[in-house]
Amino acid sequence: MVNVVDTAARRPLRADAQRNYDLILAAAQKAFAAHGAGASLEEIARRAGVGSATLHRHFPSRAALLRAVFRDRVEALCVRAEEHTLASEPGTALFSWLRDFNAYAAASRGLVASLLHDGRDADLLTEDDGCAATITSAAGQLLREAQQLGTVRPGIRTEDMLALVSGISLATEGQDDDGTQAARLLDIAIDGMRAPRCGHTDLGS
Repeated sequence: MVNVVDTAARRPLRADAQRNYDLILAAAQKAFAAHGAGASLEEIARRAGVGSATLHRHFPSRAALLRAVFRDRVEALCVRAEEHTLASEPGTALFSWLRDFNAYAAASRGLVASLLHDGRDADLLTEDDGCAATITSAAGQLLREAQQLGTVRPGIRTEDMLALVSGISLATEGQDDDGTQAARLLDIAIDGMRAPRCGHTDLGS
C-alpha cells in the first residue's frame, strides 16, 4: 500500500552498536514527547544508559536525532494504515488511522508540525528523507478509498486532513497532557468529514 521511509539506508551496525542505537532512539521518543524538541540530549543519553559520546556518534546533531525519531514514527504509522485497511472497511480504516495520527501528534507536543512543514523547526527536514511524502501517501490512499466508497465527503483533500491534525496538536499543546481534548476535537472533525448520505452520528466508529 505505502512505501514506508527507508530506515535501512544507514550502514549495518554491530550487535552492541545496534542495541545502543535502539536504546537512544527509544529514550529520545519519550523525552521529545515529554519535553518537546528542546529535550536535553544529556538526559536522553542517561535514560538510554549510554555516554554522550555514544549518542553523538550515532546522532551527530539534535536534528539528526529528531529525524530518526520522525522516521521511526512515520514507519509505524504507515504500518498502522496497512493494518486498518486489512481489518476494516475504508471509512472506518481512515478514521481509525486519523485517531492514531492524532494521538501521536498530541503526544509529540507539536513535533508533528515540523513533519508537516508548517514552519516550526522546518530546518529539521531540509534533507529530503521522505517523511512528509510518506505520511501524505498513506493518508491519501486511505482517503481515496473512503471517498470511492462514499463514506467521506468528496471535496476533502489529503492536505486538509493532515493540516487539521497538525492544527489540533498545536491548539492543544501545553493544555491537554492526556490527549483527551485533541481526541474530542478530532471526533468533531471526523463527524464533519462524513458524507451526508451515510447518516453516521456515532463519533466512535
